[in-house]
Amino acid sequence: MKKIELLFTAIILFPLTFSCSKESKEDLIDIVVNEKPTDQPDEEPEVEEPLIESSPIPNNPQRTGNASVGYEYLISGNYMSSGVPYDAFLLGTSVNPDNRLNRTGDNANLPYDYTAITASNGARVVAPNCMACHASTINNEFIIGLGSHDADFTVNRASNIALLNSGIRALYGGEDSAEWQAYDQFRKSIVAIGARTMTQTRGSNPADKITQVLIAHRDKSTLEWQDTPLVDIPEEVIPSDVPAWWLLKKKNAMFYHAIGRGDFCKSFIGSSLLTLGDATKAAEIDAKMVDVLAYIQSLEAPEYPFSVDQDLAQQGKQLFENTCATCHGTYGNSPTYPNLLVTLKSVGTDPELSDHYTKSSPMNNYFMDWFNSGWFGTHGNNLQIKAEGGYIAPPLDGIWATAPYFHNGSVPTLEDVLNSQNRPTRWSRSFNNTDYDQTKVGWIYSIEQTKVDKNTYDTTLKGYGNSGHTFGDHLTDSERSALIEYLKTL
Repeated sequence: MKKIELLFTAIILFPLTFSCSKESKEDLIDIVVNEKPTDQPDEEPEVEEPLIESSPIPNNPQRTGNASVGYEYLISGNYMSSGVPYDAFLLGTSVNPDNRLNRTGDNANLPYDYTAITASNGARVVAPNCMACHASTINNEFIIGLGSHDADFTVNRASNIALLNSGIRALYGGEDSAEWQAYDQFRKSIVAIGARTMTQTRGSNPADKITQVLIAHRDKSTLEWQDTPLVDIPEEVIPSDVPAWWLLKKKNAMFYHAIGRGDFCKSFIGSSLLTLGDATKAAEIDAKMVDVLAYIQSLEAPEYPFSVDQDLAQQGKQLFENTCATCHGTYGNSPTYPNLLVTLKSVGTDPELSDHYTKSSPMNNYFMDWFNSGWFGTHGNNLQIKAEGGYIAPPLDGIWATAPYFHNGSVPTLEDVLNSQNRPTRWSRSFNNTDYDQTKVGWIYSIEQTKVDKNTYDTTLKGYGNSGHTFGDHLTDSERSALIEYLKTL
């Protein structure tokens, strides 16, 4: 039997997209860099066009938990409810050679991004866990909390599901077996998301589209699965780049467009929608997610593993604090972070991820209602979905490790972020985690004239654009080098 692992690589997700437009600009903050003082204080000053328009994101107090308990639940807990029967999974995969998470029991035999769980009927099954999207390797260092930069969502995960179905029927005596029943919800979800969530490029993540598909099949109050979608699902897949977990403790809202307000733990349950039974199980998982949040908040950014020119970095620090810190905060012994949502007009980056749900549509209306008036928004500590358009200016801790850059992963290096004129329209990388450019800070890449294969990122595709954030274009080459050297130290 062909390897079962090909059927469901990297499924775990957090819901990423729901939005509605906000026309009012009463709360906008005008940020003017290097504003010159007037020479005539008695006269009414000339009104300058604001360089950056943004609005502050209010603080959302979060529940507290136990970080060590959260770690164990994250790597071994039952937050998934259905999956491939354990013995069948082992037939299709090799035994985990390194057990890098040092897990015990059945999980010691599995890849780090899968977990053996006990289904409600007692059958032992294997399902993907959060590490599928939220752990990765760079420079041969495995880092929990680093978004997966190399997952391949260009394939249809349901393409071989018939083969898997036949194998499970044969192994366990048909569809009346406990193993089939414990597998059935996973099967339904894979069929639903399969062809609908394929990306154009390896490394791009379709988390928001996976969420669309899964909630289209679930009742908003009971969370029970519906075989027929409750809303028409659009065809387009807008990609995103998985953000680093260690940034979350600074943020007042989740996701690039800051739509995740209220209780973060409730949002984490979105990862369970792939296999969830109903709202009763969701409440059980919710009680555990407080510990997962505590663990995520305990994570620190990895240190840059190569040498740093400290004198040059100090020069870059001054540049950063004069030109970048207003939006991205300050770093060091007394760090600050302003939590600003920057308008699309000001930042200029690809608008599709924000616009996808700020424009009224049957799917957007369904999403907003599903989360805000269903179980997620009305039971216990509520998740609030609030879309205002634009993107949050993120913290930059560990930015050296989080290439490619921008919310859609369209820019391969920091040097290209800081010089929009040099950004490649189409570029390819090897996906070897050691092919790291220490000068440009990011992935070594080659420029392509056309889309060669799935490893080519094409910025002319809808949602894949690399425009905007031109704030570094005015820098000289030496200033840009100094700023990059400082960013290595964050």
